[in-house]
Amino acid sequence: MARERDRGEEFTKPLRRLLVGLMVLGCLALFLVWRIDSPRVERLRAQVVDAVVPRLDWMMAPVTGLVKLAEDFRSYDRIHEQNLELRRELQQMTVWREAALRLEQENAKLRDLNNVSLDPALTYITGTVMADSGSPFRQSVLLNVGGRDGIIDGWPTMDGMGLVGRISGVGEKTSRVILLTDTSSRIPVTVEPSEQKAILTGDNSFYPLLDFVENRDAVRPGDRVVTAGDGALFPAGLLVGRVAQGTDGRLRLRLAADYEQLEFVRVLRSPLVESIADPGGLIVPTAGLEPVEPQEVYGPPPPPPDLLAGTAAAPATPPEGVPSD
Repeated sequence: MARERDRGEEFTKPLRRLLVGLMVLGCLALFLVWRIDSPRVERLRAQVVDAVVPRLDWMMAPVTGLVKLAEDFRSYDRIHEQNLELRRELQQMTVWREAALRLEQENAKLRDLNNVSLDPALTYITGTVMADSGSPFRQSVLLNVGGRDGIIDGWPTMDGMGLVGRISGVGEKTSRVILLTDTSSRIPVTVEPSEQKAILTGDNSFYPLLDFVENRDAVRPGDRVVTAGDGALFPAGLLVGRVAQGTDGRLRLRLAADYEQLEFVRVLRSPLVESIADPGGLIVPTAGLEPVEPQEVYGPPPPPPDLLAGTAAAPATPPEGVPSD
């Protein structure tokens, strides 16, 4: 077996060398012929190209496919980079869009505040809501305006649509607003067009109660409700809301103020609100009352003090009919 293999190699080696030499000579001859500048050689070259190149298309198909695949891969890489860049720009545009919407909403609310029709005699201060009470038992918000801005306890507050509440507690830089929905809120209102007087009572819900209506039959759901101006609490004619009937059959009020998006509040400088210096005067008022004259007492006058003192020092004498000790 080894001998036969050696004999085969001895026969093929010279043949390989011969073929390699012939190929080298053929390539040199073809190169030399291809470099000759002659019309005949040019025609020969054209004939060879016409005869050989069309038949080599099937051989070039894989190479052409690889080239196209490489170009497609580079194009896909560029598209991927563009997609990532567009996504980043879209995220930035989304952030800007949210900021634009927020500014548009604030602008709309400020325009609403400017469009509220008020008495020309009433001036106002616009404040921003800093925080709310966050308690189910107390409905109030905190404003960024206070005593340094001239805020006085008891002034009414409004948003762009209607009455919000009243100032209840003033600090140097902040003030607290008790909302109409708070259980401690009681304000007199007037139902239009029937001109019925009522009391708006908060119950910690978005629909406060309408109590003490003079003639309930004259009130219909949808009637407009404004402040009555009674009791020197609020100026008359401020929009509060519209009448609605609850599921329990009681009259309630659909407030005009938007409590869910309460960001800006207008504090009205009400000339009706007076500062209370003597809280006891609310219980026993003394201003404007005439002094009471002493009334005549029927019966014997009381003994003088000295006589009472002498009587106390003397021994007690039992009345007649009562045995002594």
